[in-house]
Amino acid sequence: MSVDEDNTGGMPGRRLTQQDRERIASGLADKLSYGEIARRLDRPTSTITREIARNGGPTGYRPQQAHQATIQRARRGSPAPPHAATPPVATLEQEIIEMTVSGGMPRTAARVHHDLMLSEDGRRTASELARRLKVSPSSVSVAVNFLLQQGFVRRERDPRRRRDIYVIDDDAWYQAIMTSERQTLQTARATMAAAETYGLDSSVGRRLAKTAAYLEHVSLDIMKSAGRWRALLK
Repeated sequence: MSVDEDNTGGMPGRRLTQQDRERIASGLADKLSYGEIARRLDRPTSTITREIARNGGPTGYRPQQAHQATIQRARRGSPAPPHAATPPVATLEQEIIEMTVSGGMPRTAARVHHDLMLSEDGRRTASELARRLKVSPSSVSVAVNFLLQQGFVRRERDPRRRRDIYVIDDDAWYQAIMTSERQTLQTARATMAAAETYGLDSSVGRRLAKTAAYLEHVSLDIMKSAGRWRALLK
């Protein structure tokens, strides 16, 4: 089976059409996740990931060029010329980023987080991130601010060069989980306050109180579990 085919929807060997590729480009322009684009086209996410990765990536994808390249490969009887093939590792990394985006992280933040995870010492400057990811400094700034707020990275200052360095260390996932659960606990407490305002004997008050209790107990359990298994990150 060609890399441009799939077996979804009961139609084996169904190739991506020019119209499919136009819809992929439109989805990228609308900043949809790969999973959402795949759902709208009734295709596996891996098909969309592979299609975009081997045809310029999310910022360089051009539907007409992608379609022509596929036709040329089919005429040559080869899945892809060596210089255009996407290494399996690159495809896997893109899928990881897409899963992170599907989980709610903004795309640039997901790319920054992934790039820091893959760096030798877990450290990059803003300019390094902008250059490596081919995005603007302002996009990097928004992304790292999100990651800082969520506890995924921390900021260090280089006093000699007067620049910030963004760091992801072994404890990053613990900090991110604790930050998330503290926010959930705040939500639980605000919900309980609202329940008391409505009155715990009212239907609304009882519903809010149950929600608050559930969120509080789950968050505390997660925080305890995160602390218990923290040693695995050391």
